[in-house]
Amino acid sequence: MSVELDEPTAESDETNDFDDLDEVADETSVSLFEGDEGGLEYAQRHALVTLLKQRFISARTHPRDWQVLVENERVIRSRLNDLFLDLQVDPTREVAWKRQATSETASRFPTLLHDTAWSREETLVLVHLRDRLRAGLASGDARVYIDREDIVEYVASFRPGHATDEAGDEKRARNAVSSIIKAGLLIGSASEDRYEISEAVEPLLPLELLQELLEALQRANGSEVEAVAQDDDLFEEEDA
Repeated sequence: MSVELDEPTAESDETNDFDDLDEVADETSVSLFEGDEGGLEYAQRHALVTLLKQRFISARTHPRDWQVLVENERVIRSRLNDLFLDLQVDPTREVAWKRQATSETASRFPTLLHDTAWSREETLVLVHLRDRLRAGLASGDARVYIDREDIVEYVASFRPGHATDEAGDEKRARNAVSSIIKAGLLIGSASEDRYEISEAVEPLLPLELLQELLEALQRANGSEVEAVAQDDDLFEEEDA
């Protein structure tokens, strides 16, 4: 199942470049280098670049960029629109991300985003994370955690009866966990065994996209994934 996602950058790129603000001669100036014709201040540009480089930003993962976005949403949205991108903001979960803009005439705009596809194992991981996040938040948990082995066992529960490469299947499940960590949807390092589920999972994986992913997975893999659609009320109506 293909979905438009921007490739994340290395974790080292997510360091607080705001620490360099003191080195900028005048952080409120829109002229930051010789010949600069830009119209944004340093902090606004920083938030814009972070949005372009990362799949999402949130108050949790990028607090200063999030604050700048909240205060300058219209101008940052405008700059993204110039690149045929649409800004999506979930103020309740305090998450923002970008999507490819859709033409009113159905023609395709030039795009900066890579059209990638979730693997079978990554899809199952995302389904499980969304389910666990919703259940945890409904129970009043401020943060929801999950163990690596819990995820791997969940993916393994959908192995078809005729599958014989158990070791290969487990490796693919563990690689899927690493991919989701890299995407920023599991908070923690790849060497850890317990992770916090990012609040961005739900807005980035809305119900309609979840249904599309599961339908594509079912077509590709057969009836062994039918149970996913009924697992723990995944398909309850979204809260208003």
